Parts: sequence; C-alpha cells; structure tokens
Amino acid sequence: MNFLDLAQKRRSCRSYSDRAVSRESLERCLQAARLAPSACNSQPWRFIVVAEESLRQELGRRAFGGLYQMNQFALGAPVLIAVVREASAYAAMIGAVLRGTSYSLLDIGIACEHLVLQAEEEGLGTCWIGWFNERAVKKTLEIPFYKKVEVIISLGYPSERKDQKKNRKELHEISEFR
Repeated sequence: MNFLDLAQKRRSCRSYSDRAVSRESLERCLQAARLAPSACNSQPWRFIVVAEESLRQELGRRAFGGLYQMNQFALGAPVLIAVVREASAYAAMIGAVLRGTSYSLLDIGIACEHLVLQAEEEGLGTCWIGWFNERAVKKTLEIPFYKKVEVIISLGYPSERKDQKKNRKELHEISEFR
C-alpha cells in the first residue's frame, strides 16, 4: 500500500482480539522504530515489549488502575510496549537547552510513529497511551527511578476494522505556501 493510504488507514485501536502477535511481526515493528531519525543520531529510546501473559496483565492492572482506568481497554491487548527515554547525545542536549526544545521527545515520537505505522502494515492495531501510572510501570518492569517512561503502546490484532474517513482539518487550514 502507498504511504498516504497507510496513514489514512491507521487508527487508534481500543478493542483487540485475543490472537497472538508473532515475534517476527514485533521485531519488524521494532526495526521500523530503530530506523527512525534522531537528533545527533542519539536514538534516545528503549522499547520494553511485554507479551508474556501474566506480566502483561500485572502491568496493565497497575498502569491503568485507579485514576488511570480510562485506559483499561489496553488490558485486552496481547502486547504492551513501554517506551523509555534514554540519554541523548551531548550535542543534542546542548541544542535542546539553547532552543528550549526537548529533542529526545521529538525523537521518541518519530520512532513510535514508525513503529505504529509498521504495525498497521502488519495488520495490527495500536494505541499510544500517555496517561498511566508511571511509578507502577517502573516498579513492575524494574525500570530505574531516574528513567522516564514516556508512553505505552498497546498492540494487537483489532477485534474489528473500521475503515472510515478521518475527521481532520482540511489541508488549506493547516498549511500555507509562500
């Protein structure tokens, strides 16, 4: 499929089938993320893929309980991916301070979008989740306190496909040519 068709088709998935995701599909998604550009080639990311049933359920219950329960749909996904911010290259950190821009967050966004677009190509559904109990995630996955878990991506085969037109602003509303 061409890229614009892929971008049009990709949606946030909040209902998953119980069909297992192959290791090969997961590795292709991670490979796509790995190939993403980053400031000064820092690659400031680490992807912790949680597919083992009991750990995934524990992670889901802890991450999406209480105040974060609006994202409990992720408990139905056969895979959860915790995206951890790693240190950037020194030049990228200096540039971030001088420009007032968190390049590592931009880099993670690009890498995650590569991942979810590859997932779409694989026939998988995904959802970016930014609202979760980070402290519980760190404890469950034994991530050091000084690291930052930026996002969790739920991933699996959608229980149903809804190919409907996206509600987006028109091109002329978001762009200008000079």
